[in-house]
Amino acid sequence: MPALILPLIDAATHWPERGGLVGLDLGTKTIGVAVSNPDRRLATGVETIQRKAFKQDAARLLAIAAERKIVGFVLGLPINMDGSEGPRAQSTRAFARNLANLTTLPIGLWDERLSTAAVERELIGMDVSRAKRAEVIDEHAAIFILQGALDRLANLRTASENG
Repeated sequence: MPALILPLIDAATHWPERGGLVGLDLGTKTIGVAVSNPDRRLATGVETIQRKAFKQDAARLLAIAAERKIVGFVLGLPINMDGSEGPRAQSTRAFARNLANLTTLPIGLWDERLSTAAVERELIGMDVSRAKRAEVIDEHAAIFILQGALDRLANLRTASENG
């Protein structure tokens, strides 16, 4: 049975209480990959995959998930500023559907509006050269996406415990 593909909050109900997540920033040429610790408090960059064919890309992602005993995926969903979904969001959903056919790990979709722009500003602020930024931007965007999702989940947990 294919994996579930749900908005982040709904996907989280299908993940065990503990276990790392893989965060992905899907670009047209690369995939930025980040992972969380098992307590889901901190996102760390893993690598930037140079996109080849879907099967090769997915095989690398599933290998990372297996090596790190991951319990789910978080995909950045590039929603337009007006809340609509354009071609990039449709491409991300298609990638999620294809990945879901290869795994049972639930896939959460997380609104990644402005993540790459925020990361680029941060890297420029750190005086990282344009060439170096190009090398690391997708991995850093994946960290930004995953950390945002982890923070949202932590806030929900805190609210439910205090509510």
